[in-house]
Amino acid sequence: HFKKVCHKIGDPQNDFYIIHVAGTDGKGSTVNFLCDLLMSQGYKVGTLTSPHNYTHLDRIRINNQNITDQAFLNILNQNHEFFNENNLSMFAMDFLIMCEYFKQEDVDIVILEVGMGGRLDSTNVVEGTRLSIITTIGFDHMEKLGDTLPKICYEKCGIIKNGCNVLCGHLDEKCMAVVNQVAEERNA
Repeated sequence: HFKKVCHKIGDPQNDFYIIHVAGTDGKGSTVNFLCDLLMSQGYKVGTLTSPHNYTHLDRIRINNQNITDQAFLNILNQNHEFFNENNLSMFAMDFLIMCEYFKQEDVDIVILEVGMGGRLDSTNVVEGTRLSIITTIGFDHMEKLGDTLPKICYEKCGIIKNGCNVLCGHLDEKCMAVVNQVAEERNA
């Protein structure tokens, strides 16, 4: 559903250099470390994380600065009717607000943190991911992702795109086999 929604507005998610982060633990830290590293090299880095830490606005950041109230409200108001017509979740709305804001601000690199899972997550509408990162895998969201670590890992590996690079955290043998299998299938 969300891919069709994005397509209606020209697939803005595909206009960015994307690093995509999934896993059970360590996603937020990975996003922050990468952002700081890339900023130190002179890049303008946009990040989308969830949930928020202090305010809803800290989900969407450029160089560690929250989207401003005014920018958030302007984009939300400009797209309010479209969001309602397409029955979007708050996370999907945040994603589209992020796309518009990062486009306006001309970011160099976007780091996306998966909301839940990977394969079916709203952030997984991006097609040109350059780097997919799988952090640790543990038992989380089992009702949606599966009841074994390999099943959960498979869902997280849904962010691995054809031809992209893949970086993994410390994974057990069974989960590493899943990552290798998915990466091989996708020439990643």
